[in-house]
Amino acid sequence: MKYIAVLHLFTRQTVSAKKFRDFLHELPTPGTGPYFDASIESNVTGLVGNTVLLHCRVKNLSNRTVSWVRHRDIHLLTVGRYTYTSDQRFEALHVPHTEEWTLRIRYPQKRDSGIYECQISTTPPVGIPVFLTIVEPITEILGSPELFINMGSTINLTCIVQNAPEPPTITWSHNSQVINFDSPRGGVSLVTEKGATTTSRLLIQKAVQKDSGLYTCTPSNAVAALVRVHILNGEYPAAMHHGHGTLSRTSHATLLLSLALILLTRPGT
Repeated sequence: MKYIAVLHLFTRQTVSAKKFRDFLHELPTPGTGPYFDASIESNVTGLVGNTVLLHCRVKNLSNRTVSWVRHRDIHLLTVGRYTYTSDQRFEALHVPHTEEWTLRIRYPQKRDSGIYECQISTTPPVGIPVFLTIVEPITEILGSPELFINMGSTINLTCIVQNAPEPPTITWSHNSQVINFDSPRGGVSLVTEKGATTTSRLLIQKAVQKDSGLYTCTPSNAVAALVRVHILNGEYPAAMHHGHGTLSRTSHATLLLSLALILLTRPGT
């Protein structure tokens, strides 16, 4: 009887060990299942209207499928190489036998900013988020849209570019002609400081009548900004001009209004 009990215990242990081995066999072996390459950029900044690419790299995918999901509305955008959304701006990109799974977004708008998740069809699914920010760069020439400069003074135009994904290259034009800083005219210089906000300062010394006209600041990755410069040859008293010989349109109008009020309040008027 004792022998039978021991044999029964041994048999149960053997069966349990077999079941445990089978259970382990069903689990994916560590290091062989699909996983994400975490070195891929997870924060992407794009420009309004310029195609943007969201990248995902999956190792050891085997027979699993990769999908892209938009978090904002839990909308399935792509499955494998197929696009599942009716929004034709979105497209799945994948080269066979590679690890790259890309979501392409054409003509992105600010509303497309948010979290997009690259998912692997494991049970349960695993995913990695990509944070997309769509920005619209702002280009501005500081001051009034029309500047009045005394002849012989220095024209000082400052252009700033904000929200650009990378510091732009800035080109200045005068009456649609790119300014040549090596021209015989001389006295023309440019100072540019690149960063989160890029600043470009155009200096033109000893202004003459030919320097009048439309000046354009054109960044390489943003819209242009314009300012019209008027060179004055003694038309207004020097006291009307402020800083570098400039007179804003608002200051001019205020002065004219003040003169009109003085004339109206004079005795006998």
